[in-house]
Amino acid sequence: MAVLSKHVAIVGGGITGLAAAHALQTRALSSGIPLTCTLIEAEDRCGGKILTHRVGNFVIEAGPDSFLSQKPWALNLCRELGLADQLINTNETQGKAFVYSRGQLRPLPDGLVVVAPKQLGPFLRSGLLSWGGIIRMGLDFVISKGASAEDESLAAFFRRRFGTEAFERLIEPLMAGIYAGDADDMSIRATFPRFVELEQQHGSLLRGMLAASAPKSLDGHSPRQTTFVTLQGGLSILVDALVSRMTASGVNVLYGRRVTGIRAKSVRSAASPYELSLDNGSSMPVDGVILATPAFASADIVRGLSTEASALLAAIPYASTATVSMAYHAADLGSMVRGFGFVVPRVERRNLLAATWTSLKWPHRAPSSHTLVRCYVGGVGREAIAHSDDSSMIRRMRDELQAIAGITQEPVYAEVNRWERGMPQYQLGHLQRVDKIQGQLQSYRGLYLAGSAYRGIGIPDCIRDGTETAERVLRDLCRLPVQPAGS
Repeated sequence: MAVLSKHVAIVGGGITGLAAAHALQTRALSSGIPLTCTLIEAEDRCGGKILTHRVGNFVIEAGPDSFLSQKPWALNLCRELGLADQLINTNETQGKAFVYSRGQLRPLPDGLVVVAPKQLGPFLRSGLLSWGGIIRMGLDFVISKGASAEDESLAAFFRRRFGTEAFERLIEPLMAGIYAGDADDMSIRATFPRFVELEQQHGSLLRGMLAASAPKSLDGHSPRQTTFVTLQGGLSILVDALVSRMTASGVNVLYGRRVTGIRAKSVRSAASPYELSLDNGSSMPVDGVILATPAFASADIVRGLSTEASALLAAIPYASTATVSMAYHAADLGSMVRGFGFVVPRVERRNLLAATWTSLKWPHRAPSSHTLVRCYVGGVGREAIAHSDDSSMIRRMRDELQAIAGITQEPVYAEVNRWERGMPQYQLGHLQRVDKIQGQLQSYRGLYLAGSAYRGIGIPDCIRDGTETAERVLRDLCRLPVQPAGS
């Protein structure tokens, strides 16, 4: 029996929506499924927070500057799109990061695996922790494991395992900074579930980390990747490649249009058709919808279908952040500008979350005569600076860099990029809330939620979520069998 043609709309052209559109159209074409795919993006460009600015010889990332290689979905997509030759590793000759603690930059020891150093000597000499803090951290080997079924804040989990000093001086700046959140509110199970698994499996977090095998090449013959990788010309190359590939395969992209609502014409019918309302007063009939928008935007869209789901979506908090990129003459920088950069613990009470010596960390980001620096500010409890004007923010970052790294000269170039409500917060009970949202919408066959608000904020997680959601669309609406693993 012939399969009827379906029209699927993807709302949101960030990396999740792009990955969903690409996977949906590619699989439909390869399987001979008649499908129309429309991607609706409110802005005049796709990519969301992935945005690269090329200013002269500088390559400046306004949003994320890299992605984790240990999560394979971004690497696999780059290879699928023919971008393998543009993948670049971090500069291993500069392979050291620092923590600003007690008035000075202190090196994270070589061989540090998240928080469990392979080499004990450098860790003991680093000055990151007092002897009392080191001894308390070592008690992790004998402390009983926690309850397996209970959620716990990131702060409570690591204070319980490692003590307060190790948490505040080492764990918090490395982990809470990823989410720009308050570790006392963040769910360990939603943010770093691997640590919960290690504790449950080994009874000790340190024992579990030390037992974990070293990262291996993804397919046995690909070049070894560092923990973080990027693309030579910036991450926007990935966005450009996705847009080019999906439009060439027949995806329609509608720029500058915002979806304001969704109406289900017949909730219980076999087709379950929907009608999207657009901000220009027009409407679009569709058979399926992927909402790859922030939770607060999705809340507005689904309100007419489920006030309960809308309220739960709106309750997912977001933090605002900003990046300040500055270029300096390399000769103007002192000896403290080395390695990849540094993180700043919240307990230090500074305006700066972290700074990256961008052109030392990544090749091809600046000419050899200059050094490109990127400062990261904002987040929960520290958002005021992210809302200040450009000149004030640049001045305050210059003050921070002078106090922390001794940089006294003026930059030759500076730019500010703001991300208002750009970082979803996975608070305690987050995974249960996500399950409730999905439960409230489960009767609406053909309606899907995807993106960073739910089960992972990183680029690989968003690509995985978009791709898996596309697979669900094809299975649910087009009766296509589940894609075999590894195909």
